[in-house]
Amino acid sequence: MSGPVLAQEVAYENAECLQIEARRGRESRVGSIDIVRVLPTKGRRTVGPWCFVDLMLPQDAEHPDPMEVGPHPHIGLATVTWLFSGEAQHSDSLGTVQLIRPGELNLMSSGRGIAHAELGMGRNLRGAQMWVAQPESTRHRESGFEHHRELPTLDLGSGEATVILGELAGVTSPARTDWGTVGCELRLRPVPTVIPVHPEHEHAVVPIDEPVLVGREVVEPGWLGLIPGRVESIPIDVRAPGARVMLIGGEPLGERIQMWWNFVARSKDEITDAWQAWESGDEDRFGPVPSKLQRIDAPAPPWIRD
Repeated sequence: MSGPVLAQEVAYENAECLQIEARRGRESRVGSIDIVRVLPTKGRRTVGPWCFVDLMLPQDAEHPDPMEVGPHPHIGLATVTWLFSGEAQHSDSLGTVQLIRPGELNLMSSGRGIAHAELGMGRNLRGAQMWVAQPESTRHRESGFEHHRELPTLDLGSGEATVILGELAGVTSPARTDWGTVGCELRLRPVPTVIPVHPEHEHAVVPIDEPVLVGREVVEPGWLGLIPGRVESIPIDVRAPGARVMLIGGEPLGERIQMWWNFVARSKDEITDAWQAWESGDEDRFGPVPSKLQRIDAPAPPWIRD
């Protein structure tokens, strides 16, 4: 018996052509939380406009350390906070105090300067802290904050995508974007899945709790699977029902960014100016944060000599 070839079958036949690059993340510690940093990675600073992805690792069940990150500054980026479990409180120099729960998006756009603090609430805190580099058109402008309790979903047939930022297959997040961007949480069943993507964008997958097969490459949790540009679909297979995978990507920025500490810029001079403003207590650029946590001092940039 024969019939038409399904698009999904074609995608899997072409999976051999996908040259996936699997990059292992680096374990580290931010404040009191253990994390694995999957972006930036060696030889790759950005995926679309995404320039930073930290995954919070599971905590000691009996003696969890609270997440306490005191007031600190940002320039030239938007922070994307996405929780898988637990709760956290965000506060910033706009006067925002916001509780975030799993399935809700915190989006803070720094522009020329903002400061914020983060406090974990209770046990079992896990999530992703990600940055999107702002383009020239918005990175010098005023800062902003958004909280979205409800986000659209896309039925993938063998799973579901929550569209956090940007657009996937015609489903668009209400959150602000300054550049062509996509960011999704995929929850998949152990059935081959094909994710339709923008062919002019570059993409990466970040498994959260289970290994995933991307094309013919296994990508482990705590790793980043880089996908070449100019593909129209990404074949993914998982072994466990409900496996979570982050999909990030977007239009290439087309310019090299300069990252140091909590700053995203285009030159060392811009970073030096921001560092000096924070250290001098310039409240015009980095206002006070409504938080009882201790303010974090900025280390001197390595190019600054005493």
